[in-house]
Amino acid sequence: MQLSYWEYKTWLSDVDFTVIGSGIVGLNCALQLKKTHPKSKVLILEKGILPQGASTKNAGFACFGSISELLSDLKKHSEEEVVQLVKKRWEGIQLLRQLLGDNAIGFQGHGGHELFLKTNQELYENCLDGMDGINQLLTPIFGESPFKKTPNSFGFNKIFDNYITHTFEGQLNTGMFMDALLQKALNQGIRILNGVEVREFNDSNAKVSIHTDAFSFESKKTFVATNGFASKLLKKETVLPARAQVLVTKPIKNLKIKGTFHLDEGYYYFRNIADRILFGGGRNLDFKTEETTAFGQTSIVQNKLEELLQNVILPNQPVEIDHRWSGIMGVGQQKTPIVKPISNNVYCGVRLGGMGVALGSLVGKELAEFV
Repeated sequence: MQLSYWEYKTWLSDVDFTVIGSGIVGLNCALQLKKTHPKSKVLILEKGILPQGASTKNAGFACFGSISELLSDLKKHSEEEVVQLVKKRWEGIQLLRQLLGDNAIGFQGHGGHELFLKTNQELYENCLDGMDGINQLLTPIFGESPFKKTPNSFGFNKIFDNYITHTFEGQLNTGMFMDALLQKALNQGIRILNGVEVREFNDSNAKVSIHTDAFSFESKKTFVATNGFASKLLKKETVLPARAQVLVTKPIKNLKIKGTFHLDEGYYYFRNIADRILFGGGRNLDFKTEETTAFGQTSIVQNKLEELLQNVILPNQPVEIDHRWSGIMGVGQQKTPIVKPISNNVYCGVRLGGMGVALGSLVGKELAEFV
């Protein structure tokens, strides 16, 4: 692309901070940079028309980990690591709510419930046995025991009679939330260029040369916030893409279901959106295929989602699907996000492990604090 004098001077000259990725992390990073350096020139580069990975494609869960997910995490992480991760999720949600306000993000605190299929009795009993221990670990974060046993009040089928409920979990409107975040960034004078893919960058210690598919320019500092796509730019960091497939039903008359719900160690999740059901997950059916940066659906996952929707969530009710989509998360063997310097003038905040809504605001703030 041949840039005019005006284009170059207005958008691409004397750039103090360049953020790669306009998702939750990138926008929060840019806002924090502008807050601490109000006279700085902050530029965000985004390869999509909208934030590309999962920020506008997530399910809108303000969650901190279901009981079975946390017990599974304790097999791979220390108690201290699990507690700190939950603490970061909690702090991230509070930061987001303070930044934008509950009305602007459509926040509703209906609680989150984990359901247990009757075919998975061992998991259910293990979670009941482990609930007191988890509550003891997490009470200092929430001020009281977050998990309790509650009855199956929504009439789900083929599950045990009780849920294990996280009383502090909530839901938000992903579209409203991201629109509010984008508008706040624009109002602060942060420039956002969409449809621009960064191919590579080079840190000369004095500055960073950034090469995109459309132009090249220089920036004093650069921040990588591309999460599921991070491996394309950060060759030495272990961040694997993980596709999440989602569907939403057409309106359902007299829908009583309200809240956020989890199944099978968090691999399935659903919620109400007014009088519709959003249902996603199933990548555990075919981990290798879902380890991709390509958007799309597969029959194995979509068929399972529809089967569970019709047999467990909405038994004996006719259901029609209105929307299907997918998002790309960033995961790894460890669930702790990678927030660190890459070189003298380049920093990254990636690998949010499917918890971008909860962690993104805090990770973005921490990323900006390296300057």
